[in-house]
Amino acid sequence: MNKQSLTKILNFIEENYNIWFSFADETIVNKYAFLPDSTLSLNEVLLQLELETALDFELLSDKFVIIKTTETVVNSFKTQFLKEIVIHKYLASGLSKNNTGLVTIRPEKLGILPGLIEPDVLQTIQALPGVISVDETVSNINIRGGTHDQNLMLWEGIKMYQSGHFFGLISAFNPYLTNKVNVSKNGTSAQYGDGVSSVIDMQLSNTTENKFKAGAGFNLVHADAFIKVPISKKITFQFAARRSFTDFITAPTYKQYFKRIFQDSDFTNNQESQNNTISKNENFYFYDLTGKILFDISKKDKIRISFLTINNNLNYEEQATITNTEESLNSNLTQRNIAGGISYIKNWNNSLETTAQVYFSKYNLDAKNFDILNNQRLIQENKVFDSAIKLNTKWLLNKNTNLQIGYQFFEVGISNLEDVNNPLFRSYIKEVIRSHAIYTEGQLLSKNLNTNIKAGVRLNYIPKFNTFLAEPRISFSQRFTDNFRVEFLGEFKSQTTSQIIDLQNDFLGIEKHRWVLANNADIPIIKSKQASLGLHYNSKKVLLSAEAFYKYVDGITSRSQGFQNQFQFVKAIGNYQVKGVDFLINKQFNKLNSWLSYSFTKNDYTFNALNNGNKFPNNADIAHAVTFSNTYTLNKLKLALGVNWHSGKPFTKPNDQNPILNGNINYVSPNSSNLKDYLRVDFSATHAFNVSKSIKTEAGVSIWNILNTNNTLNTYYTLDADKNVLKVKNQSLGFTPNISLRVHF
Repeated sequence: MNKQSLTKILNFIEENYNIWFSFADETIVNKYAFLPDSTLSLNEVLLQLELETALDFELLSDKFVIIKTTETVVNSFKTQFLKEIVIHKYLASGLSKNNTGLVTIRPEKLGILPGLIEPDVLQTIQALPGVISVDETVSNINIRGGTHDQNLMLWEGIKMYQSGHFFGLISAFNPYLTNKVNVSKNGTSAQYGDGVSSVIDMQLSNTTENKFKAGAGFNLVHADAFIKVPISKKITFQFAARRSFTDFITAPTYKQYFKRIFQDSDFTNNQESQNNTISKNENFYFYDLTGKILFDISKKDKIRISFLTINNNLNYEEQATITNTEESLNSNLTQRNIAGGISYIKNWNNSLETTAQVYFSKYNLDAKNFDILNNQRLIQENKVFDSAIKLNTKWLLNKNTNLQIGYQFFEVGISNLEDVNNPLFRSYIKEVIRSHAIYTEGQLLSKNLNTNIKAGVRLNYIPKFNTFLAEPRISFSQRFTDNFRVEFLGEFKSQTTSQIIDLQNDFLGIEKHRWVLANNADIPIIKSKQASLGLHYNSKKVLLSAEAFYKYVDGITSRSQGFQNQFQFVKAIGNYQVKGVDFLINKQFNKLNSWLSYSFTKNDYTFNALNNGNKFPNNADIAHAVTFSNTYTLNKLKLALGVNWHSGKPFTKPNDQNPILNGNINYVSPNSSNLKDYLRVDFSATHAFNVSKSIKTEAGVSIWNILNTNNTLNTYYTLDADKNVLKVKNQSLGFTPNISLRVHF
């Protein structure tokens, strides 16, 4: 059966189903599809057309359908390959979910969210059920109880080792060049390795432009600009730059961010100490540069070159008066990730496509910390160099069956340095792991579009350990009636990179995590098993969803979990298991969109060498979490108000009767207490207006924690100089206002 023009097919549908279509002529130009089976219902026909044309068919009444553009696609093969049922406007405009469990975020189309006036990619992810950050940062995103390093963070297919600016308060990825972000919590495609908790795949536009586009803006923390320039009919250049002005302007937002991030760090502790040491003249800034070159050699051959630079830099001066002499030394912390890659895409025909990619990702975390009173200088470095070759082939067997196969090679080297001058000590450790992976994955969509099965397997081989790891993946979706769908997802995964904390004051106590590689000894390969079963209802702008899940992760180390109790200095290997349920209710009215999500989880550790081998609560065990959000749109005015509540995270108290034993804190059972419940209310508003036909402007205002609720994010105990037990609390962001202004050309 050959495809026919969409114009001809729409005429056929109007005559046979007695309906009318409304659309702009350019929307359906050069669009083709298969003639639908006359036995299908109207909803099934429209769904089939959405899958084949990448257009949005919105049924306004029994007789009237509007056709709108949903996305720009590279070619007809991509369109055909992704034959999946999609829920458009999942939670908010710009978010969608398909029947493989994949959630897609499109920053350019993203509607307003509470507390955000710009489309921050990693903050937006936290609006999804089952996703939370126990410390309010984008550098510690906990997805179904996992740690942040268990999320595979990809940018243009390149693994990233840094995700945040301002040490976690702002996403490090510029949203104004990011075309889409795919988020998978389970049932991950076999093409992805690593990331036992999730995959967060960020992609720039892959289509050459024929018009110049640009934009610029600022808020109270940073300014940015981007351009998309058609160099010729075959070449497009995309570039974006962002830089904070925190090193020469002190705004209210910066003050709150600074207070949140630098509390309980060497910087703040020196200022608050009782001796004559002070830290002042701090200088902090961040920037990122993003670029991509798109070259269409021919209709069937394409080259894509991408590059990214992320940088955070802190300097501060420490002063002291020693023997009537004033001395000062400069401490600093630098965190940066540089990445680059080149891809070649070959469309052999309408049914076969091959992609080859080569990339590198380089991460550096460097700190120099001076202690004037003790005449001590500490240098710490954590460096990662990741390079890879990826080959992937997609084959459209027929209009309902797809197949992809691929091969990947990775080489990751990670080094850690500690250098102390008093007493003299130096440690330098470097590990390298090379790995090979082959995978295959097939997808079958039934003729009536009710059944979708995607299944695959990934085989990893690590020569250093002579280890083979087989990882099956599956996604199954079955629709019954027009509105109900049941979904089963499952996966086996593994990863060889992870983050640990040696000491809580590492890297000035600000960015204390360091990347390490598995060594098959005290740091094993992390392995996971996960399964989930969900039931979804979607009809008349009402979405109901319930999903039960189970996840088991083995091979974690106690140093990767950030313990601040009796296990802080213990090296042990164990596992955690999570059981839980995610609920979601989303109702869309004409101008009002509301959603309520609730997650229940039970997350427990088991370490044979800790707590007598008995289970105890995970540091990220948030039993109950609720999000209630509302957005309202009136012409070009958008308003959003949201409430975030969750039960407090676990912590460990000292024994009330005998708090000190043998000179150390005598703790009770680990994580047997919980912090007070967390509550935060956020607000945001934006208003768009046109300066001219070609210039559009948008102004926004947001308030994070509008009630200025005093939330405790973490509690731990320490001993002072007199061996008294001190309680330390880390507080959340307080009332934090922000404003923004953007111009689009």
